[in-house]
Amino acid sequence: MERPCRACPTVGSNPTLSVFVFLLRMLLAIEPASKEKLVRRGSYPEFTWTALLLGYGIGILITISLGYAALILGFSHEGSELAAILGFGILRGILHRKSIIENNINQTIASSVNAASAGMMFTIPALFILKQTDFNPLLMVLGCMAGGFLGVAFVIPLRKQMIDFERLAFPGGIAVATVLKSPGASAHKAILLLAGIGLSAAVSLASHLSGVEDLQIGSFLRMPPYMNGIWFVSLLTIGVGFIAGRGGVAFVIGGFVCYWILGPILSLMGLLPSPDQVKEPYTAIPEYMRLHLFRPVGIGMLVGGAMTGIVLALPLVVSAIRSMQDAARAKSRLSSDEMPIRLLYFGVAAAVLVLSVVAVYSVQGMGLLRGVIMALVGTVWIWLAGVILSECIGRTNWSPMSGMTLIGVTILVLIVRDLGESGAIVACVMVGAAMSCAMAQATDLMLDLKTGYLVGALPRRQQIGQFLATWLGPIVIVGLIYALDRAYVLGSERLPAPQATALAGVIKGILGGDVPYAKYGAGTILGVLLGATGVGGLSIQVGLGFYLPFNIVLTYTVGMLLRILIDWRKGLRFSEEVGIPVAAGFIVGEGLMGVGFAAYSIIRDTMH
Repeated sequence: MERPCRACPTVGSNPTLSVFVFLLRMLLAIEPASKEKLVRRGSYPEFTWTALLLGYGIGILITISLGYAALILGFSHEGSELAAILGFGILRGILHRKSIIENNINQTIASSVNAASAGMMFTIPALFILKQTDFNPLLMVLGCMAGGFLGVAFVIPLRKQMIDFERLAFPGGIAVATVLKSPGASAHKAILLLAGIGLSAAVSLASHLSGVEDLQIGSFLRMPPYMNGIWFVSLLTIGVGFIAGRGGVAFVIGGFVCYWILGPILSLMGLLPSPDQVKEPYTAIPEYMRLHLFRPVGIGMLVGGAMTGIVLALPLVVSAIRSMQDAARAKSRLSSDEMPIRLLYFGVAAAVLVLSVVAVYSVQGMGLLRGVIMALVGTVWIWLAGVILSECIGRTNWSPMSGMTLIGVTILVLIVRDLGESGAIVACVMVGAAMSCAMAQATDLMLDLKTGYLVGALPRRQQIGQFLATWLGPIVIVGLIYALDRAYVLGSERLPAPQATALAGVIKGILGGDVPYAKYGAGTILGVLLGATGVGGLSIQVGLGFYLPFNIVLTYTVGMLLRILIDWRKGLRFSEEVGIPVAAGFIVGEGLMGVGFAAYSIIRDTMH
């Protein structure tokens, strides 16, 4: 069918802008603009060099921003909607390209790059927290790449069953499709996004230059020290709270229970230091409460919630296995829309081989047999977890990835525990990071394939795009982790890395370290009880509220309350069209500024 479209309009009389746009078009191999109307024959452009290169660029941008945010808040955001908004701002606003399916490829590639941020930020920082940084970063990158390829390959045969036949909802994929189908709204959102980035970057710059990272409002109001009235100067945290909205209530409740309910009780029982016994009570007492009381309980809640989440997912496991069987029976009916199954077999075999090499050479004394066993166990777990997580996110939009990672790494620790503490930690986290990357890529691809299904994209092209982008995220994240640890120290109050700290605690516990078992046990019981309610992610969110510094919770609360208020006064449409793009800009702006200052500090230290 012939589809007419307008040619790109001319820039106008501004010579500087004309030269800039001309060079940009030459770089991206865009057809020259014409003053005449043209009729393009054939299908709309989809998989183009423009979409690929722009996807790489946007992917790096959101990977840095959301990876930085994940180290602060302990959870990561799916980057597809953000990539789609940015893509429209550039493709339509600057390059005057109007193909929805081309922007869909752009967001598929960008979100594939970003998928590494969740998997790696939840695992690799555990090595830095445990002071086990003597590992080969090249092997780490190769392992995460191999894991990513495995995750993509394993879910491709599931697409037809889960999306075409079972018609699972995948709410995140539907949200991105809505953005792609609203080009005018997307251009407006892109402007709001850029405004949010500028404002957030300016506030973050002022905070870094002045050294004011917290506001001591509690001491100004003469609140009791245990109530922890310290506010984090962070628009990023406000933005995350706004996007979460009512979904973040459990996280906020966890924090307030600690300091505004348990705090007074502990004080009355005489279990807290007296303000007269410490130098700066408004900072020392809350820090004592977090490190010695609430953080261990919070870690236990994360573990308990993860365990319960897996148990509750068992019906989905059965359904997922049936989906695999149906997909296998239907493979003869696979059309040219899908990638060739033989190519997938080759990709799986190559990825398993690379993962085996990574396991064997991760530490001395591993041995060939044990390294191959680790790789095979990791591969089986990747397949099982990828199927489970795809089913979970398709039905509930909630993914228990942290729990699947914890269980997978626990299995690996049992295999290598006789290598000694240092060797066992490095080996299991290396393979565990690859497993986590695979899970993240699997769920990301299923969401994107749902989006493509709704906008009329060709699945095979999205699958190729995911493969072509999987390699980039691990490179970006490993470099980012080293830079942030050198500048801020991973596991510190500035970058608490909650999920990685929980993983580090589990590993230390298995290897027989000095662990507060009673507090972990109490938290695990609480996590199991909250998880048993059936509310997706409830125990994880409350556990993070226990674990994280309360200054982050307070600022997050501002964003959450703003969202609830705006939903009530202005309506959901206003929040989605105006509030969420600005909030996403807050995340990107502060994330980029934080990473920029980390790079600046490294350069400054090197020069001195």
